[in-house]
Order: sequence, then structure tokens, then C-alpha cells
Amino acid sequence: MASIAARTGQVIDLDALPLDDEETYRMLRAGRTSGVFQFESALATDVLRSMRCDRFDDLVASNALMRPGPLDTGMHKVYIRRKRGEEPVTYALPELEPILSNTYGVITYQEQVMRIANLIAGFTLGEADVLRQAVGKKDADKLKKELARFVERAKALGHPAKFVDELTAQLVTFGRYGFPKAHSVAYSVLSYQTAWLKTHHPAEFMAALLSSEIGSTDNVVRYINEARELGITVLPPDVAESGFKFTVVGDKRIRFGLGAVRNVGAGAIESIIAARRGGRFKSLYDFVERVDVRLCNKRVLESLIAAGACDAFGHRAQLGAALDQALGESQLLQQEIAAGQASLFGGAIAAMPVEHPLPDVAPWTEAERLAKEKEILGFFISGHPLERYRAIVELVGTRTTATLGQWDERPVAIAVVVTGVKRQISKKSGKEYARITIEDFHGTAEAIVFPDAWAKLNQAIHADRALMLTGGYSLRDRGEDQAPFVIEAARDLAEMEASGSLGVAIRWVAPSEPPWEAVQAVARVCEAHPGPAPLYIDWSDGNGGSARLRSRRLRIGAEEATLRALRDLFGSDAVFLVRAE
Repeated sequence: MASIAARTGQVIDLDALPLDDEETYRMLRAGRTSGVFQFESALATDVLRSMRCDRFDDLVASNALMRPGPLDTGMHKVYIRRKRGEEPVTYALPELEPILSNTYGVITYQEQVMRIANLIAGFTLGEADVLRQAVGKKDADKLKKELARFVERAKALGHPAKFVDELTAQLVTFGRYGFPKAHSVAYSVLSYQTAWLKTHHPAEFMAALLSSEIGSTDNVVRYINEARELGITVLPPDVAESGFKFTVVGDKRIRFGLGAVRNVGAGAIESIIAARRGGRFKSLYDFVERVDVRLCNKRVLESLIAAGACDAFGHRAQLGAALDQALGESQLLQQEIAAGQASLFGGAIAAMPVEHPLPDVAPWTEAERLAKEKEILGFFISGHPLERYRAIVELVGTRTTATLGQWDERPVAIAVVVTGVKRQISKKSGKEYARITIEDFHGTAEAIVFPDAWAKLNQAIHADRALMLTGGYSLRDRGEDQAPFVIEAARDLAEMEASGSLGVAIRWVAPSEPPWEAVQAVARVCEAHPGPAPLYIDWSDGNGGSARLRSRRLRIGAEEATLRALRDLFGSDAVFLVRAE
């Protein structure tokens, strides 16, 4: 809130937000729930998407229905089907409609139980509250006793026995998960407020969210990916601009917080912030001379360089090579200043900038740069080993690390970089198997390769390799919420890219085929990006006529650079990868 006010001058009163903001509900329906209170899980996201959430009452009902009882009995699915018009909304008695109409005839809240008890069995509000307490506290004996009273008095009032028994069975089911509407409304207000902030102030929201998770690498990775999908650029750390936390530094730009850099403590960050009050740092030497090297020692500075926080001064290999000399000069200068001997001329010479050319050394390779970032930050910030394969990842992968644990009886595929391989010996068979740590754009996950598969795959699966992994789940080790992913096959992404099993398609919507000028432009791209992938034109006349045309002559490389070149010609939505036919 303070960040929004400081950057935009807008003071937001969360308690005064209208609860019918269409943009907010559009975002929730689209599944963009990461960071939204109570709705971050895959299940919650799916519930909001499936029910086509478009009103505050949907949030309230979802918060109440996403409990073990309704999930086990499928009541959330009944609510969804009825809201979507796929199942009629019915009431056992017309008198129940005013009580249950807002939840499509589904008993959802404890307060509804109280009103039903009052209406059907003539319970006083005090008696109905006793029944509510039995439901809320999951007190089986007390609930049984109160329901017996309910049945007796409802039948005494002339209600049909069949209706009373059916309604009692519903109350028994509800007793497994009964949730008070007051609690659900309170939760949903926070859910809506966080969703509204994310919708209307996404950069500030994501910066605050990232700052709140600064000690959790997995969550930071997840939220950085979410920010990128919202069109927000997360910039690497920078000693000239970063604070302790993540901060908004422009329209849809977030600067990485120094507090998330390993080995860089609060004292070092305070020293950096204090030093830059004297003006922008001109070089590595200028930076090291102005910070307190007792707090920003060599270990801290090495971490800052590896994280990219000093990139404005030169490439990282140069900075690393120059660090010892810069530290030596800084320590000598700071000792002289402390002793009052900085200069025989009143500090004038010491204030004069000294040119320090950086060593002429080769830059780190991309692999080296990313590996050091991963070591210091716990993840990649200036790039990702999978980036060049992004199109393949999106085409072929059916899971990400964020969704890998979701149970599925069918084989699943996930494109990853292997970051760790732990070989172990099975106590049962005496054979070797492996536990694999994998990473993608969404975070990290663990997988297992059983002995028979490992005997075939141990040469293919090793650290730093980009692979498409396929497999299933272990029934034996399936937990309550997720099952271990069992790798059964692995394929190198570079080999997939070069194999010709993928094709490049261009979408063309026009009464006729592409003109000769467009064909020539495509041919030039194919010449600049040669490869084995077939080239297709997905042609549509705009009136229902369509065809996929394959070039007999042109072939192309199915990599990201190729797609970018074609998208520059035809538009970002008109070029995509397909499976080769």
C-alpha cells in the first residue's frame, strides 16, 4: 500500500473496494490465483476456473466448500454444475429456497443449518445454535443426539418421513465439514482484496509478495515466474538501485532485493545504501572504496558479482579478477581516512577519481554465469538453461514442477534441467536407483528412477542436462496430496530440436494464400536459421475454410530464435511449434 501511494500518489482504502470489479473476477476465472489469499493451490485455482467465478458469493462458497468433507462427497462439484446450468437447482421443499438459493441448493454454511432447523423442526435460535456447535466441533455423539431431536420434531410438524430422512442425511454429511459463513466471508474479503491489488497494481503486489518470501527459494522462483507471466520484468539485483526487499522501479519492472542474495547481510546492505547517497557508483573500485569493507567483505562482494549486482561496472569475470586489487586499495584508503592521513592536501587528491582498467579476461560462458547465479541466489535470474527450448517445453510438456505431483493415471511429460543426481542402492533388490532433482521455469521438484529404468537411463540423466522426462506415479508411495514422479524415459531437448520431430507453423488468415513477398521473407528466415523442422502454413479464409499446407522445399530450425524472427514478420500469435506430420 505504501509503495502504491509513493509511486502513484493513490491512497487505497481496502475496506471501501467495490466487490463487483469485473477485471478482478476475470483474473480469477483465468486461473491467475498465485498470491491470492486462500486460493493458491491447484485445487482452488481449478474450482474458481470451473465455476466461472464472477461474484463475491462464489468466493465465499469456495472458501467453505474447499474442505475435506465437501471434497470427499463432491459437493463442490454439485455447486459448480448447478452454477454453470449443467444440473437443475432443486429444493426438497419450496420453503428451503430462500435459505439455499445463494448456494444453488447446496448446504454450505453452518448458518444455513440453523435456519433449516428453525424452519423445518421448529428449533428456537438457541436450540439451532446447539446443533450448529455440534456440527462445528465435529462432536459425533452430540450431533447424533441433536439430529435425533431434529427428526422427531420435524416429523411431528407434519413433514414427510422420506423428506426428513433425506434432509437429515444431508446434515450428517454437512457435519463432516460444516464451515461458518462468517468465517468464510472474512476469508473471502482478504481473498478479494489481494486479488484486486494483483489485478490493478500487479507490480507493487508482486514486489510485496516476493519480499514476503525472501527466505524461501522455491516460492521466490514461483512468484518471479508469475510476475513474468503478468508481463512484469524482474530485474537482477543492482548495487545502485536495490534495497533489502524487492522494489518497483518503473512501469511493470521490479528490482531484485539484495536481501535474497546469499552471504549478503543486513549490515552490508545498509552500508551499500549509505554509500550511494554520495552519488552513483562509477566503477567497481569506486564502489568498493565507498562501502564499509568490514561489512562488505570479499565474500559479500563475490556474491554480489555472481548475482549480477555489479554488472554495470563490467562483465563478471573481469570484476572477479579485479576484486582483490580493489579491496586492497579500499582497505588502505579507509585505514588512512580513519587515521586522518587520507591526503597531505586536505583530501583533494583522495577525492579525485582514479582510472582502473579492468583485467582483459574472457567472460564467463552462459553456463558458468547461470551456475554461479544458482549457487548464490538459489535460482537463475539473468536467464535460464531452458530458455532456448521454451517453445518445445510449451508444446510437448504436460506438467511443470508446480503441477508435477498432481495424480494422473496417464503418462506425463515434463521439460527440465537436471540439477542433482543422488545414486542409491535398493535394500530390497541390491540394485542401484536414483533420486533426481529437477528444475524448470516454475521451480524445483524431486523424482525417482527405479533400478530397471536407471540401468537404461544412467548415461542420459546427469546434472546440467536439459531433458524431456516422461513417466508416471508410484501407487505404492502415493501420499495424501501427491505421488512421487517416476521417470521411465528421458530425451535430450537438443536432440528433439534437431530431430525434425517438431514443425514450425505460420497462421495465415486471408481469402488467399500468402503473397510472394511473404513467401520470400519466410525463405530468407529459413536460410538464416537452417534446420530439419518442416514448415507449415495454417491457412484459413475467415469463413470456415481452412487447411494445413506443408512446404515441400523449405526446412527450418525449430528453436526460439527462429520463432522470434518469424513473429517479427507475422505477429506474436501467428507462429508456433507443432508436431511434425
